[in-house]
Amino acid sequence: MNMIKKHILTIILMVTLFAFSGIGNAAAGGKSESNSPAIKELVICYLPNSMTEELAEYRNMIQDAMGKAIGIKVTEINVADYNAVVEAMRTKKADIANFGPVTYVQAVERAGAEALVIPAPFGNKVLSGYTTRIVAKADSPIRRLEDLRGKTFAYVDPSSTSGNYVPALEFLNAFPGTTSEDFYTNGRFFSSVMYSGNHQSGALAVIHGDIDAAPIASNILNREIAAGRIRESDIRVIHESQLIPGSPIAIRSDLPDDLKRKIKEFYLSFNDPDYFLKMHGLRPEENPSFVEAFDQEYDYVRDLMERVMP
Repeated sequence: MNMIKKHILTIILMVTLFAFSGIGNAAAGGKSESNSPAIKELVICYLPNSMTEELAEYRNMIQDAMGKAIGIKVTEINVADYNAVVEAMRTKKADIANFGPVTYVQAVERAGAEALVIPAPFGNKVLSGYTTRIVAKADSPIRRLEDLRGKTFAYVDPSSTSGNYVPALEFLNAFPGTTSEDFYTNGRFFSSVMYSGNHQSGALAVIHGDIDAAPIASNILNREIAAGRIRESDIRVIHESQLIPGSPIAIRSDLPDDLKRKIKEFYLSFNDPDYFLKMHGLRPEENPSFVEAFDQEYDYVRDLMERVMP
């Protein structure tokens, strides 16, 4: 074999070995570092209930603290409704999102969301849930679910757990022989049905006499009362649901594992009491913190969705 042929064979061998080396690295750990561009910014998306101007200080608080902890700039985006939060993650416009239980399940299916943490009093996941409270105006004659027949009612959002799915289930349980359609069609049970867009708007519409009743999540109601935006004396709670699994914070599953780990560690170590009170309605005396969340904990919600909206 002449020298030219030997040289060509040597080059071919080197290229082949390099190629197989790359395949081995991919099999062992996925993308190589050279193919993974550095992440310079992370984007958090919130449900409309948390995007109010009054809460901007506390959203900025955790974003700034996270940015310093992980060394990456953290910003936020505004969205119009619950579905838009899922879409923001699906289209990679958001990396982290504060979901409700139903929107989290939807985001797992449509956007590859991965549960990170949930806020919990005393760091106890068993206590991390919340309830749906159906409220009427304090001086209203409405005192029980039966009194809602022929009245006006405003759900929160089609994708809201405590503002749509849970109250619908409560009505189905309270009135045997009915179907979900009965509680979403004008004139069947309610004289008219609508969506308020967020929990606060529904409660305020009740207080102002614009509608007769609406659901509100217990943690959001606690938060609004603590902030003085709703007075407890203005409303009457006519019904309360069973405990709902806590609302998770989730992340895009296709982000690097080491980054996901750093972000989870940040949340688990974050302990500002004002943030937990204002953003999650957890009082300082409850010693709140974030605890790790797992996908299987939301199987109850999957069953709930199937029953209410089969």
